[in-house]
Amino acid sequence: MILDEFTTKLLASCCKMTDLLAEGITVVENICKNREPVRQMKALYFISPTSKSVDCFLRDFGSKSENRYKAAYLYFTDFCPDNLFNKIKASCSKSIRRCKEINISFIPLESQVYTLDVPDAFYYCYSPDPSNANGKDVIMEAMAEQIVTVCATLDENPGVRYKSKPLDNAGKLAQLVEKKLENYYKIDEKSQIKGKTHSQLIIIDRGFDPVSTVLHELTFQAMAYDLLPIENDTYKYKTDGKEKEAVLEEDDDLWVRIRHRHIAVVLEEIPKLMKEISSTKKATEGKISLSALTQLMKKMPHFRKQITKQVVHLNLAEDCMSKFKPNIEKLCKTEQDLALGTDAEGQKVKDSMRVLLPVLLNKNHDNYDKIRAILLYIFSINGTTEENLDRLIQNVKLENESDMIRNWSYLGVPIVPPSQQGKPLRKDRSAEETFQLSRWTPFIKDILEDAIDNRLDSKEWPYCSQCPAVWNGSGAVSARQKPRANYLEDRKNGSKLIVFVIGGITYSEMRCAYEVSQAYKSCEVIIGSTHILTPKKLLDDIKMLNKPKDKVSFIKDE
Repeated sequence: MILDEFTTKLLASCCKMTDLLAEGITVVENICKNREPVRQMKALYFISPTSKSVDCFLRDFGSKSENRYKAAYLYFTDFCPDNLFNKIKASCSKSIRRCKEINISFIPLESQVYTLDVPDAFYYCYSPDPSNANGKDVIMEAMAEQIVTVCATLDENPGVRYKSKPLDNAGKLAQLVEKKLENYYKIDEKSQIKGKTHSQLIIIDRGFDPVSTVLHELTFQAMAYDLLPIENDTYKYKTDGKEKEAVLEEDDDLWVRIRHRHIAVVLEEIPKLMKEISSTKKATEGKISLSALTQLMKKMPHFRKQITKQVVHLNLAEDCMSKFKPNIEKLCKTEQDLALGTDAEGQKVKDSMRVLLPVLLNKNHDNYDKIRAILLYIFSINGTTEENLDRLIQNVKLENESDMIRNWSYLGVPIVPPSQQGKPLRKDRSAEETFQLSRWTPFIKDILEDAIDNRLDSKEWPYCSQCPAVWNGSGAVSARQKPRANYLEDRKNGSKLIVFVIGGITYSEMRCAYEVSQAYKSCEVIIGSTHILTPKKLLDDIKMLNKPKDKVSFIKDE
């Protein structure tokens, strides 16, 4: 089996080498690297339809005498442009037994989360540099193609909506997706779907909720990725003096069960599980008969595996706490007060600057944490004056990092001068039980709930196409009223709410997709983006927005 860079990531996210072996694949190789010819074997190519990958493919089948493999079975992640297809046809059609487009051009990261794996889209969509216009068009086209493959994989032809203000990226991308969806379902013979299905696709620009991107989150997954150096989902830790590493993945059922819980709950839960396992083990050890021993031997690998997982997550939780206790804990109170505009008792914060100052004066906080606090202060007052911002930056000696603050304006977020428009109203969640340091709810949760309850304002969230009947008010009902039976039937058939955020989503927003799906059993939320954000990575990207970028890796095919 021969893969390129993108399909390697794609396959790694949904299967293991052992799964491929079980299907009779013995070798997996990279198409760009030099490989030994194996003329007695057939090769299965799974590649993106880019000129780089296609050229590498053509090199494998130069002429009959030089073919690397006995035959090629060629699968593309999505639509292969005519010029590339004709190139293949002209040079080696005899060697190809099968050529197919399978329409999976995204990374399925978790059961309800996907990414397009284009972190560079952030720069192209939000950089003010006019010379990027061409790069932006190319990336928008490519993202639209990829989003269509998400819908195709889910077997949906959704009504497409977008957030209309303050930028026009979401609107442009939504129009492109709508057009490509229409074409896709026109020419897709095997699909029964011709009209719109009962699902919605909502496209949003990243600036819709700046707060959730910089706040310190205390739910397990979000906290771990923010505070610890987890790269490629790999967590490195020490146990018994040995360096070990563990992958945080969908296959680990304990991780899936606890990743969205608050750290305080996780710290209570894991030791409980440890006790349970050791007591089960003891119970079996009590009766020493041969059959009991065989049972125990059978269970041992299972116990060992479970205990290893728990040790990993206990280490992970303790590592989070060792970062949290000295400094972050104090920060969190300030951050929550600024984000919500009220303190833990529900009293209105009268002077945001007074809440912010102790953080800026504290020598133990690093620059990133101070910048995050300053941003929360500016978001809370909806923009500030030039002199106020200068004073803040000079006080904390952040002159070199000031673009991490100023460049938010390119995302449509008011920084300087203060915005004349009021801040959007939030749902009242004061009755919901929360931890004092986790009172903030990401905006996306309001949006998801309103979309399912059909309460999104159609001026602010216009449709690109005809809106499916289930969503246009004729059938949609609030969860609080008693719905009509036929409406429930529609929903039971599993309508989906697919969300796409241009420029990254946070782990806390991913969590909201699961929470809302849990609460509204009738509708599954699938959330995705160009890539996944952590606060530090985002601030680094924002700092780069007004710098010229060396033509980035993305622009694969002009």
